[in-house]
Amino acid sequence: MKKKVFFKTFGCRTNIYDTQLLKTYIIDHDITQNEQEADVIVINSCTVTNGADSGLRAYINGMKKNGVKIILTGCAAVSKGKDFFDKKEVFGILGASNKNKINELISQDKSFYELGNLRFIDTKIVSNYENHTKAFVKIQEGCDFACSYCIIPSVRGKSRSVPSEEIIKQIKLLAQNGYSEVVLTGTNIGSYGLKDKTTLGRLLQEIGKVNGIKRVRLGSLEPAQIDASFKEILDESWLERHLHIALQHTHEKMLRIMRRRSHTKNDLALFNELSQKGFALGTDFIVAHPGESEEIWKEALENFKQFKLTHIHAFIFSPRDGTHSASMSERINGEIAKERLNILKDIVAQNNYEFRKNQKSALEILVESKKDDFYEGYDQFFNKIKIKTKKDIAKQWINIKNYECLKEHNFARLEDEE
Repeated sequence: MKKKVFFKTFGCRTNIYDTQLLKTYIIDHDITQNEQEADVIVINSCTVTNGADSGLRAYINGMKKNGVKIILTGCAAVSKGKDFFDKKEVFGILGASNKNKINELISQDKSFYELGNLRFIDTKIVSNYENHTKAFVKIQEGCDFACSYCIIPSVRGKSRSVPSEEIIKQIKLLAQNGYSEVVLTGTNIGSYGLKDKTTLGRLLQEIGKVNGIKRVRLGSLEPAQIDASFKEILDESWLERHLHIALQHTHEKMLRIMRRRSHTKNDLALFNELSQKGFALGTDFIVAHPGESEEIWKEALENFKQFKLTHIHAFIFSPRDGTHSASMSERINGEIAKERLNILKDIVAQNNYEFRKNQKSALEILVESKKDDFYEGYDQFFNKIKIKTKKDIAKQWINIKNYECLKEHNFARLEDEE
């Protein structure tokens, strides 16, 4: 019997891609955008924090009241799937390597636990994205790092890369289907090709040759992954002028405690080099990780101020079950942690405002959506702009020279350009 299937996605860009890939395997059933009318809900889950697990459980409990069958896939299927399945909280567990089985598993009436393995690599092509102006392309899976706070390598497996010819084939098809901006995603995209004697930089050089691709955005990179081949493409017009490079901390002792591979001095030299080339720079930062004493924090803060950061994803340390950091007994007072977090956010917010005010070049914007009376999109520096116009500019590329820098975003009246 044909069923209505709703897909719920938690977490990162990689999950957005994986959900779209799962949808391509649905043949005998109907995909619905309304979870209230669904017979089956497929949850593509995140497990990066204990909070993510709590949010997942709350969603499952809420949907079960409607009597729907729930299929759990994604990272939490590996870390928490057995527990959910044994307690009959979900109808089925679908491991990422078993995406191609989803249609037949939905068709059957028997519950299932199909976890699969962590050695797979997806090569099936996604050629369309619902409700997205840009396309996501997964170029690799897994991570070989062993950061003390992170559970992802144990649920995504070791790093492995999609063959470059498959990636280029997919991007060419996306370009033919009207997508002119692609976002490269994966668990740790900077490790692309290292086991295949190639690099992310070389892959980008090939992507840049694809007709119809106007802009390439990248997921998070590690400082050491900005190698010579990557630096060769920094001046290419199709590369976004914003790079997100994960620091996690700016104190050498904390980096060692976190089992990071980078060093503050080297990181700062890299960020200065990229900043001088005009890049907007973002990062991840964990405050209040065990070991972050007042003395270390003060020194880290002074170091942090030297990085010309315009974007930040900062968060307070949350012990993740199953990681080394969770076993460390020291905890930083919650109020102190919030204060440190807000200090970093305020610094970067001011940096971003100054960066936008000092920008001399025209903004190249792909209009993504319309909210209330304003169109919204992001420029080449990954800064949001709101646009007031009587024209229909949805999903269009526009260049804007005249705009106003507000604290939170840029603003333009399109008629001012005429």
